[in-house]
Amino acid sequence: MSHSKIIHGWWSQRIGARDSPAARALAARLARGGPIACLAQSAVYDLGKDLNLLRQPEKLLPLVRVLAAVREHRSEPLPRRLGETLSPLRFERLIRAEGEELADLIRRALPMVDRACDVGRLGADLLAWDDAVRVRWAIDYHGGRQPHSAAAEPDTSAPDEETTA
Repeated sequence: MSHSKIIHGWWSQRIGARDSPAARALAARLARGGPIACLAQSAVYDLGKDLNLLRQPEKLLPLVRVLAAVREHRSEPLPRRLGETLSPLRFERLIRAEGEELADLIRRALPMVDRACDVGRLGADLLAWDDAVRVRWAIDYHGGRQPHSAAAEPDTSAPDEETTA
């Protein structure tokens, strides 16, 4: 099973049902807890085991913290959604980041998109975070950018020449 499917399934069962007190409590512990408190959660252990990340807490911790900040799964990828709201400068800072800094920047950006995105893809991207993922994020981000309105663009065409008869 792919990382994306494992992550989406885990999120759906453990955190996604925010009407459940257990899901809200786990999300709060992951969002606010320190590294040991997060790793002590049996749900985190289960995800780490399924993803073969038990010996890589430097990958597992940022992942679960970001997943705890997502409230709704949507099929649209996060960078495309961010293209509608996040400034190019903040986006560039985000895609240059690594590890905990990356997780923090994503967690701060999620409220701009109503905390909704493709959960599985986001998680798989965080685990694979390399230049290929960054390139895809840049393409997705710009694909989500709203085109400038024609009224806001300066007219650079040559003025109409008047014809004389």
